[in-house]
Amino acid sequence: MSAPTCRLCRAALVDTFVDLGMSPPCESFLAVDQLDSGEVFYPLHVRICARCLLVQLPAYIAAGDIFSHYAYFSSYSDSWVAHAKTYVEEAVERLSLGPGSFVVEVASNDGYLLQHVVERGIRALGIEPAANVAETAIERGIPTEVTFLGEAAGRDVTARHGAADLVVANNVFAHVPDIVDFAKGLRALVADDGTVTIEIPHLMRLIEGNEYDTIYHEHYSYLSLLTTQRVLAEAGLVVVDVEELPTHGGSLRTWSRPAEQASRPSEAVASVLAAEAAAGLHSLDGHAGFARAVTRVRDDFVEFLVERSRRGETVVAYGAPGKGNTLLNHCGVRSDQILFAVDRNPYKHGKFLPGTHIPIHPPEHLTETRPDYVLIMPWNLRDEICEQLRPVRGWGGKLVVALPRLEIF
Repeated sequence: MSAPTCRLCRAALVDTFVDLGMSPPCESFLAVDQLDSGEVFYPLHVRICARCLLVQLPAYIAAGDIFSHYAYFSSYSDSWVAHAKTYVEEAVERLSLGPGSFVVEVASNDGYLLQHVVERGIRALGIEPAANVAETAIERGIPTEVTFLGEAAGRDVTARHGAADLVVANNVFAHVPDIVDFAKGLRALVADDGTVTIEIPHLMRLIEGNEYDTIYHEHYSYLSLLTTQRVLAEAGLVVVDVEELPTHGGSLRTWSRPAEQASRPSEAVASVLAAEAAAGLHSLDGHAGFARAVTRVRDDFVEFLVERSRRGETVVAYGAPGKGNTLLNHCGVRSDQILFAVDRNPYKHGKFLPGTHIPIHPPEHLTETRPDYVLIMPWNLRDEICEQLRPVRGWGGKLVVALPRLEIF
């Protein structure tokens, strides 16, 4: 079998970044009548391109099979909605957006961000491939088109709605197998004097924080600022500014403009590139060592679960995010070690986690069962969730995170 090729520069992918074995699609939650049927597991073998340094997961699963019907609704995270509101306030002021402006968000989900645009009387349009999620946005009065973005789709949307003053793409850039065509779609949507902002988990922070649970089949690419620049350049977009954000364990927000109108990149761009270079991310050898760190995280977590089992103590999980399923499947966890998970999203209630078959209940199930330990699966929302889990202290329970390192508190 020939080696897969890089989705940016088409070179053969022969170097491994990390190999997490086999795992089912992270959002393929199971109904009870599916538990005795077979599940398909796919490789989570992440490569790095020796030529352009893009860290990437080959497209083992087509995007249409993942995103056409989706289980993730952004509005169930209060902190994420607040993050979006703050962004809109800052973008409106920075770009002087007003009633005559036009904002497009790609992967707009349930309208968690564009609701803040609409509230300001600014014309908005969402582009969302998951019909079930887009329906929620439309019901909230947010115009939304159900389609996958590429250059052709971007041109079509612009022909019908006009070019956008601001195009927003939050946590979607890593989710597209043809990332160059997607970038060209962004360019097709934005006006020649407009702005494109992209939020991405920062590869440098992923490595520093051992955040390997953010590797799953929906994430086709794992991006540094350097590789983000290289992808956008293929579409005629230039990164003129960048912000470092705490979201998702450490993210970047890039501000880009069409090359014809782009100004000189800010000092922040040079600063982040220098930090990446110092961390070794501008060379192939600098990416080595992550696999060893992953092994240590896995061993610590498994030892914790084994010890709790020996003591007859109960462990459950709070949240059923995709990232949690990477962790649990990589560690070989089953429902005898984690009895159940709870989640605020009613779409997941009564279903089971893929691979591990751990049942999902409403949050109220915690107080009914009073477990000894509650594992916070979406550790990136730790502060928000700790506040929601204050009652756990009342019965002497403890909270746990497995990443970036095992911590009991």
